[in-house]
Amino acid sequence: MTPFKTLHPRQALAVLLLLALPLLARATEPLPSWQDGPAKKSIIEFVEAVTTEGSKDYVKPAERIAVFDNDGTLWSEQPAYFQVLFAFDEIKRLAPQHPQWKTTQPFKAVLENDHKALAAAGMDGLLKIIGATHTGITTEAFIDNAKTWLSQARHPKTGKPYTDMIYQPMLEMLDYLRSQDFKTYIVSGGDTAFMRAFAETVYGIPPEQVIGSNFVTQWQVQGDQPSILRTAKLAHNDDGPGKPESIDSIIGRRPILAFGNSDGDLHMLQWTAAGSGKRFMGLVHHTDAKREWAYDRQSSVGRLDKALDEAKKRGWTIVDMASEWRRIYPFEASLPEQVQ
Repeated sequence: MTPFKTLHPRQALAVLLLLALPLLARATEPLPSWQDGPAKKSIIEFVEAVTTEGSKDYVKPAERIAVFDNDGTLWSEQPAYFQVLFAFDEIKRLAPQHPQWKTTQPFKAVLENDHKALAAAGMDGLLKIIGATHTGITTEAFIDNAKTWLSQARHPKTGKPYTDMIYQPMLEMLDYLRSQDFKTYIVSGGDTAFMRAFAETVYGIPPEQVIGSNFVTQWQVQGDQPSILRTAKLAHNDDGPGKPESIDSIIGRRPILAFGNSDGDLHMLQWTAAGSGKRFMGLVHHTDAKREWAYDRQSSVGRLDKALDEAKKRGWTIVDMASEWRRIYPFEASLPEQVQ
């Protein structure tokens, strides 16, 4: 090979540009943390089809609505939903103000880390814990509590902040869609205010595009300060059929793209698929026990059973995490690119 020092400057520049072209192509390629497999191909083909003017599948920018579940779709959800872990930590933080909790279930179980007693308390017990930590305070106070916890708490397996337990491939997908004039929403069973505590910073999704479960709120004025009080009455459960219901009432447009990971997302995917024109329905399938977790039909968290069958039947995109993602979290190195 001719040494650079013997080349004319223009020739040397041309050689450098040729050498850099593959790197430049990789840098500008969408979804770099995705393997060049069927999932990545289907996403890019869909986006190109609906954004190419003159295409029979073209969709105007105002109608490019994309909705994403949060738990298990945009960030991890094991060993328990992060919002539940927040509630447990809040019980411990608030315990000095409630001495009766030391002898009252399910609070006693939380304080003693008694997992068997917590399991026995079931959904009724969990609702009591959620009520004690999520209601009876203003929306602003609740969001402040959530932000404080997110800044201090660490995931029990990785030791990382919970806001680091986000999926790098999905962050790239959100960015890719927005670069193509999609409007991205979170539609999740999680508490709306809890997700608003981090969604804009972590995902680039503003508060008004975060839709979740919520409690009945009440206007109040204390002194001369108005605020919104979160009452203990559930206003809307944004899971299962609650997802398309809230999409219809809040967004007012049927999405053309929907992504989930569990049976709780099935109705949202069905609602998206039922619209006219080209549609994209995707599922994150947790298959990587080494880098994350492997679970689906038998899991008590993020169960994927009926939705998996429906996706296979309808030809929806199923993302096999182990084989399709070169990197799962932003803090880890990428796997080598696989040759398909």
